[in-house]
Amino acid sequence: MERNTQQRRAILAALEVTKRPLSVQEILDIASSDCPGLGIATVYRNVKALLQDEKLSPVELPGGSVLYELPGHHHHHHFSCRKCQKVYDIFDCGLNLHNLVPSGFKLEEHEILLSGVCEACAH
Repeated sequence: MERNTQQRRAILAALEVTKRPLSVQEILDIASSDCPGLGIATVYRNVKALLQDEKLSPVELPGGSVLYELPGHHHHHHFSCRKCQKVYDIFDCGLNLHNLVPSGFKLEEHEILLSGVCEACAH
């Protein structure tokens, strides 16, 4: 069921403004400025509905954490900052992984997570 509520508009706007994958808490923190009174349960409910409507895509990280981003990006990877815990999109993928795949195997997809310190935290 596709609904365009103030809460959903605020959630999508938070992702559009930051241009990076966000946790539910980050979505709440950012979207609250556009939608005062927004609660964590409402964000979870709307994220679930937006996933079902294919308006959001999950970004699954090691350790079971899940972030959310807007769909439609071509194949890309992520960079995780160890200091601020923010995750950023990396759109370059110049790897030739087919040479790493064992003979007879068929590579269908891959995900690479780089980690280190982001530009803001490095200063």
